[in-house]
Order: sequence, then C-alpha cells, then structure tokens
Amino acid sequence: MARVFPRRLVDWEGAAGWAWRLAPFFSVKSLMSQYIVIMYVPARRTWHGYGIGVVRGGMMANEMAREAQAEHGARHRAIDRYCAIEDEFMAGLEATGIAFAARDEERAERTRLHVALKEAGARIRNGGASVALGPLSVGCVACTGPCVSRSFALTNNCHRDCFFCFNPNQEDFAYWCEHPFPWRRQLDELAAEPEAPACIALTGGEPLLMADEAVAFFARAAELFPRAHLRLYTSGDLLTRELIDRLAKAGLDEIRFSVKQDDEPPMLEKVCERMAWAREVIPTIMVEMPVIPGTEIFMERLLVRLDGLGVDGVNLLEFAYAMWNWPVFESLGLTLRNPPRRVLFDYTYAGALAVQDSEEACLGLMLWARQRGLRLSLHYCSLENKHRAQVRNMNEASARIHPCYGFDYDDYFLKTVLAFGADREPVRRALRAAGCTALRDDPEEQALSFHPRWIPEVRRALGSEAALCLSTNVIAQRDGVPYLRELKVEPLSSAPLRLDPVTDEADEGAPCLGGYPATDIFCSISAASSSAEIVCVDTSASELK
Repeated sequence: MARVFPRRLVDWEGAAGWAWRLAPFFSVKSLMSQYIVIMYVPARRTWHGYGIGVVRGGMMANEMAREAQAEHGARHRAIDRYCAIEDEFMAGLEATGIAFAARDEERAERTRLHVALKEAGARIRNGGASVALGPLSVGCVACTGPCVSRSFALTNNCHRDCFFCFNPNQEDFAYWCEHPFPWRRQLDELAAEPEAPACIALTGGEPLLMADEAVAFFARAAELFPRAHLRLYTSGDLLTRELIDRLAKAGLDEIRFSVKQDDEPPMLEKVCERMAWAREVIPTIMVEMPVIPGTEIFMERLLVRLDGLGVDGVNLLEFAYAMWNWPVFESLGLTLRNPPRRVLFDYTYAGALAVQDSEEACLGLMLWARQRGLRLSLHYCSLENKHRAQVRNMNEASARIHPCYGFDYDDYFLKTVLAFGADREPVRRALRAAGCTALRDDPEEQALSFHPRWIPEVRRALGSEAALCLSTNVIAQRDGVPYLRELKVEPLSSAPLRLDPVTDEADEGAPCLGGYPATDIFCSISAASSSAEIVCVDTSASELK
C-alpha cells in the first residue's frame, strides 16, 4: 500500500536535503537557519507575478506574508511553495562561489537546432533530452528504455586526471579507490532478480587497470545472462591486441572509448590506434565524450577522424560540473545553465549541474556532421537524460498506481492536474459531464486533482477560464513504505506533458548499431499495470474512491 503525503507536508527541510545531495561541500540547512520568515516580493516569474524572497524579521513581516498569501489564493500558494524551494536551492549553490548564466527558460537556440536536426532525419527522444541521428547503441536505447540495464565497476581508481570527472562526487568515492567493488556478488544478486537484464556495462574508474578482472567480469556476465548486451567504458590507452582478443572471447559486444579534448597528440594517436585494433574483432565501437563550449573546431576535426576509422557512433555528452574543481571551470570562462533543472530532486547521477551552451554545441556538431556527409551515427545525451533513466526506474512500476495520476513518457514523472479554489466546482461539473469519476479532493489545500487525460474535456467545457496546474511526483520510500512525493506545481500552460510512449515506439522500430535487434530489449513490465491503492496521510482509503 502506498501513501500520498499532502502538499502541506512538503517542507523546507526536504528542499535543503536536495541541495545538500548536489553540493556535498556545503549545507543549505545552515543557510536556512539564518532566516525567520518567508515574504512575497515582486520577482522575475511573469507567469504568476510574484516570487519568493527571504528576509530577517518578526511579527510585522509574518503578517505581511500572511496578507500576501491570502491575496494570491490557493493556486499561487502552491506554485510559490516550489518557487521558494528553487530560490533556496539556487542561493545555496551560488554561496559556494559557482557562477550561473542569465536565466533563460525559452532556450530558443536549442529549439532552432531541434527543428533543423529533425529536418535532417534526427529523432528527438525523451522530450528533447536525447537526440539520435542514425542508429543508436543498444546500451543507449536500454538506458532510458522499459527494461533492466545495469552498470558495474571494478574500482574507482583511474590513471588519468580529468578535471571534470564525476566520480569524486559519488558516495564513498575514496573507499572504492582503496577497495575493489564486489562485482561477483553483485552479478549473482542480479541473477536472482525476476527479470534478466538487457544490457550490462563495466565502467569505473578505469576498468583496465584490473585487466584480468575485467575479462573475468564479462565472462561471468555472459555466463549468467547469455542474451544481455555487454559493453566496456575505457580511456582506451591500456588496450593491447591480446587483451582485445580476450575481451572478445569473453563475450564483449561493445567498447566505448573516452577521448579527452586536452589529450596530447601522441595520446590521441595511441587511442585511435586502439580503436582500429578493436574495430577488427569487437562488434560495436563507440566514442563517448563531453563537449566543452569553445572546443567545437577540435571536435569537428575529431569527428572526421573517427568517421575515417570506421567508428560506429559517437555519444556527445552535455558537459557538467560535478561539484568540485570550480576554479578550472571558471578559468575557462564557463558558467552553469540557469535554471539548472526543470524539476528539483535528489538525482543520483554524479554529474550534478549542466554547463551553459554545451547542449547547443553538441546539437550544432551533429548538424554540422550530417551536412558534411559523415557516416557515423551521432547521439546527444544530456544530463537530464541520465536523470530520466533514474526517474523511470522509480516510477514506471507504479504507472497506474492511482486513477488521478498519469505516467509522462517524456520525463517519466507521475503527474496529476490540479484545480484550486473557485475553479474546483466548474471543473468538477465538466469532468462529471464527460464521464470522469476519479477525482481527489484536498480541502486543506483547496485543490481538486484528476488524471491529465481529461484535460481536453475541461478545456472544451471551460476554455481558458479554469487556471489549471500540473503536479509532478515520484514514488519514494519512507520507512520502507512507498509514497507519492510531490516535487513541483506549475501552471499547466507552461508544463510539459506526454501520455503516449512515442520514444519507446520509435526505438522499437529503429535498427541498433551492430545489428542488434531492438525488440530484444523491449521487455514487458507487468508491474506497470499495478492497481496498488494510495492512501493519503490523515485520509482514509474510502475517501479517495
């Protein structure tokens, strides 16, 4: 049985927890203790006219806040609650000394590039978080697909020294530098799960620092999961012909080489030579690298070189700041995208914060490569795309957990539509007239919620008279009990929403690199039809029906 915690229980402590997860070197909780009252002040958000400011104060400020909230009404209180969380989050991050670009929610250049790439034959996936030009690697399809895909490591150690490495931002990073990961036990535990994985990856650190263990890993994975696609992430310079042959015999399907923009020419030549060797015996050869704004000319030359080597595809990654080594980013003139995320949450991927203009640089390179006639496949993978893999894993098994919530197939959150205050009764009448019986009342928040599929019926009946909002949620755990955790409320007019699985359907019908059949990785998820009952805190189950 799952629980829905009412919006009134979403508190400042939770917001601080998210910021702390992303910035382990400071605590927003310590910042929050400085403030006594929340006060409404004019702000930048034109869609509701007010934002949140924080001031020191006492009874007079409290009274002003109460008056402002009463003037806004229930709808604005709900929206402003999450604007305040974002403001607190941003203030905490900026206190560490990092720099954000000017706020830009329109992303006009990104939109222009999406249009041009789509005209060139690209597939815009996962609501724009991923863009594919040509066949994808099986691993990329599986990453955010409806199947099991797992990554393992042997060690966090690495013989390279990349200033942007994500690993130091991972939990227990130092421990796993000093101790090997228990990969044998982890593979056995995966084998005991009810659903076999479609893809298995070995990453790091640098796996080939433990070359014999890497070969043993793939041999054991192939033995346990004979149908799984197996891939290796490596910088590539430690490969030998003999090691490549051993990996191929162990069942390896794909090598992803990590090429660095700051590699010296001799190192780049060495890695390219290893790619050519691997091309002879490994089914799929990929290159994966982040795109640092300002390195586009180098990247263009590299793409031409990789195309000539016969590389199957290149993953262009959005460059990200992993909450350490900011002076190097600053010395390169880099800033961070603002806002950093549409939805704040405790994302586990260690990349943390996207660098401004990296996405546009990736998309521009894809368009350039197609216009120049390069044959290799190209895939843009954003930081947001990695987050969506996590959210899908959390939410899809509960996609039908309650009739008022719908599963969004672009960002994989669970969403419900909200009508507030005086809008509730006309919306209720319109829904009843259309045949909708699944409605949920929240008297304390003065809110009525319903499934997003009924939006057209309400629009037809009321036009723009009802100021609807969209609530974004995840399935979380508290004391071992699943519950719906609300993350954001925003006006419906500015909220993304997709209820049909367009990316899955397109991926299932598209070829993958290496001739691997895409249909093999689209497994059914029986839990998605779950009819588990949601119970609100302080609300009986019967009141929800």
